[in-house]
Amino acid sequence: MTSPLTPADQLIIALDGMERAEALAFISKLPEVSWVKVGLELFVSAGPEVLADLREQGLRIFLDLKFHDIPATMAGACRRAASFGAELITVHACAGRAALDEAQTAACEGAAEVGLSAPRLLAVTVLTSWDQKRLANELCIPQSLQARVEWLAELAAESGLGGCVCSPWEVSGLRRLHPSPFELVTPGIRPSGAELADQVRVMSPAAALNAGASRLVIGRPITRAVDPAEAFARCCFEIEQRQLD
Repeated sequence: MTSPLTPADQLIIALDGMERAEALAFISKLPEVSWVKVGLELFVSAGPEVLADLREQGLRIFLDLKFHDIPATMAGACRRAASFGAELITVHACAGRAALDEAQTAACEGAAEVGLSAPRLLAVTVLTSWDQKRLANELCIPQSLQARVEWLAELAAESGLGGCVCSPWEVSGLRRLHPSPFELVTPGIRPSGAELADQVRVMSPAAALNAGASRLVIGRPITRAVDPAEAFARCCFEIEQRQLD
């Protein structure tokens, strides 16, 4: 039987807005952290070497570059990302079935070539900064936001991907359609009292997990806190209390 995830296993700290040295110094002060997210800013600034640096500290990598391109390019990118040791890799579901299929195959091949376990590819559905009105007015998408997310998640599942990224607002509906081990990774997590910033569809850590989320991505409420270690511990405590209730 698989052991239940600890709170630290369920929290992914987003190192957004940091340079390499800042990210490494920051995370060294949070020894309880298991997962970190490396997004576009840090990866473009520091390159793939930062992934090796973080893995040397015993951290697991969520590489959030949201690949979206023609099938051959996505496959090549995912093959390389897997060879760097990223365990979770994001791709845009709207790249289409062929791109998702080829990306999944290539990621498994890339990991195997260097003796690593295959990563999970996570399909991005609709970014948490979007709302229904903008989806219709700016992208001319007539579907409801929930229907759009479900459509893209189904495309990901049919392509053999390991899960998807969605806002916590869509988690409960997706979990009914896609039981575990299909992962539902949710950004837009805001502990009590945290500012929303540019996120729209947000939820607390405990509420998101109760809705069926697998893992939670949290950035600014921890990375910009006066005491990041205390902020991380507070999130873990909220999750622990949920498990006890």
